[in-house]
Amino acid sequence: MLYCIDFGFILSLITMEHALYLIPNTLGECETSNVLPAINIDIIREIKHFIVEDVRTARRFLKKVDSNINIDELQFYTLNKHTSPNELSSYLEPLEKGFDMGVISEAGCPAIADPGAEVVKMAQTKNLKVVPLVGPSSILLGLMASGFNGQSFAFVGYLPIQGNERTQRIKQLEKRAKTENQSQIFIETPYRNQKLLSEILSTCQGNTKLCIACDITLESEYIKTKSINEWKKSALPDLNKRPSIFILY
Repeated sequence: MLYCIDFGFILSLITMEHALYLIPNTLGECETSNVLPAINIDIIREIKHFIVEDVRTARRFLKKVDSNINIDELQFYTLNKHTSPNELSSYLEPLEKGFDMGVISEAGCPAIADPGAEVVKMAQTKNLKVVPLVGPSSILLGLMASGFNGQSFAFVGYLPIQGNERTQRIKQLEKRAKTENQSQIFIETPYRNQKLLSEILSTCQGNTKLCIACDITLESEYIKTKSINEWKKSALPDLNKRPSIFILY
């Protein structure tokens, strides 16, 4: 027997109480239908107030989701490192007045290594409903494909920029991976990826495992796990200006 899913009915159930929707973005140039479920699109169409890191890229994403969305009818609130606490404090006023709101990340899931966490924190403090939507997370997808421990893992974000501090941090993560049997996940600004890879290879022990996950979900996707010794003997991937995840184990 075939069943027809009525997304409109599901959406009506979800939206009985107005909420702050956390809207995942694609991880690069790909069809939204490849990584976002249809119900996300239905929800996006109903929202008029969006909290975004960059208005220009948010507009482009929304047009890609549905070219019929009237961008000029939408209200955008910019949330980035330049947003003052005073500005941020007013961002949830539309939700408090009964309008749904959405938080859109520049790539992947909002509030994960993303400034959207600040507005989610504020919503929780105000006892407002928060609804995370399904979408791609480079952190989890990279871990899934690594072959490493998925029961115990830590995402530690960016490593220090300074050479000595970065080397010590890499050694700390390598030690934690071995002593705690815990996968250590970290990232770098894309234009510094190649330098970080070189430092990992020159710092870590030969039997330590490293997974490099690059351009996840895109046509140019690259995911490989090797020991440090194996990486040293291999032709290294070109990671320059390509979003990448590094995992030690």
